[in-house]
Amino acid sequence: MSTYQILVLGSGPGGYVAAIRAAQLGFKTAIVEKGKTLGGTCLNIGCIPSKALLASTEHFHFAKERFAAHGIMAQGLSVDLPAMLKRKDGIVTKLTGGVDFLMKKNKIEKLTGYARFVDAHTVEIENDGKKTQVTADHIVLATGSAPIELPFLKFDGKTVLSSTEALSLPAVPKSLLVIGGGAIGLELGSVWKRLGAEVTVVEFLPRIAAGADGAVAEALKKSLIKQGITVHVGTKVESGELTKNGVILTVSKDGKTEKLEAEKVLVAVGRRPFLDDLNLDKAGIQLTDRKRVQIDAHWKTTAPSISAIGDIVDGPMLAHKASDEGIAAVERIAGKPGQVNFDAIPNVIYTSPEAAAVGLTEEQLKEKGIAYKVGQASFGPNGRALANDQTEGFVKILADAKTGRVLGVHILSSVASELIAEAVSVIEFGGAAEDIARTCHAHPTMSEVIREAAHAAGGHPIHG
Repeated sequence: MSTYQILVLGSGPGGYVAAIRAAQLGFKTAIVEKGKTLGGTCLNIGCIPSKALLASTEHFHFAKERFAAHGIMAQGLSVDLPAMLKRKDGIVTKLTGGVDFLMKKNKIEKLTGYARFVDAHTVEIENDGKKTQVTADHIVLATGSAPIELPFLKFDGKTVLSSTEALSLPAVPKSLLVIGGGAIGLELGSVWKRLGAEVTVVEFLPRIAAGADGAVAEALKKSLIKQGITVHVGTKVESGELTKNGVILTVSKDGKTEKLEAEKVLVAVGRRPFLDDLNLDKAGIQLTDRKRVQIDAHWKTTAPSISAIGDIVDGPMLAHKASDEGIAAVERIAGKPGQVNFDAIPNVIYTSPEAAAVGLTEEQLKEKGIAYKVGQASFGPNGRALANDQTEGFVKILADAKTGRVLGVHILSSVASELIAEAVSVIEFGGAAEDIARTCHAHPTMSEVIREAAHAAGGHPIHG
């Protein structure tokens, strides 16, 4: 029986990063992955392939809609979907291969198979019917999450799709219903809309992008509608019926029901911790009321030899949050002061425009009774945004009314995912809006809009 100092279960962005940090700290380390390739959901069937398709389809959409304004004449544009999917798959292969290389470089042993706990130090790994057992001084549980299935609309991979199947459709559907107006539904809905599908989003809550600042969520909804996506908010899906032509949903709003019909339906109502058949009870691991793994401030579960990170514990289900937790949890095992600032974790929806945020929303500040001031600036008059033909959106900075400390930053822009990093750094170091306003930003850049919003928060906008 093989023995390790640290055994990591799951090779997603949380697991493989935890394994690398463990090896760097001198631990004899192994990682267990049930899939054929490393990288977990994010690299294989999540973050990376979806961004590849978003990029490809955004290029196509821009060429169709905006090339002429730039003096570029392009006739007869068309999409080679197999080639687009091949490019996406190639990116996935390159990145998962890169993770495999990192395991070899750091002398981390890779174990393939489905892991189940025997006890708090022992795991049984099953692969193609063969079972082996390994032991470890410490185990890091990083098994990620899986799509939530509706009881009346089970995934079949053909008509009723999870995000996995929606990344690899062999043909563009004539119509697509998307249940869920969060990041996954909006991003994949955008992909297939740009390629020609008629897309309708149905969201149970009063607005899409429910966790976003209200102003950003409303502006994003208007933008998506302008792009041709139909959006129903405050609408409940009562039932679904498969037909020979696709699917019919019965939905209700304000006491009225209607039928929505499409060729395919994407169910994107959220994700659940993947804890299936792990025998957690044999290891002494307890769950919270929300069915996530219970941990303390050091990521230790109720079994002291086992830590848990990522989507299976409380907090947002984000790859970068899992990575940070993986590093911190292993450093804690090593007796080092590993930590994660959960107030400085960015969140991004990669639609066009993108919506990115860090810190508190205006609604949350009101709910908490925190006095604040708002600084907002638009990309409309920004020189680089005009040159790039990317003027849609704005930056909104929320700062403490007395100290000016940045409490939240919300960006709607074509490059929001990149711009948000500056705001994360400022919040991480406890900076104020004035610090941003007094920091020189290169001209012309779209980052100047962040500075302008900071000036506005101080009551002295330069270009407003």
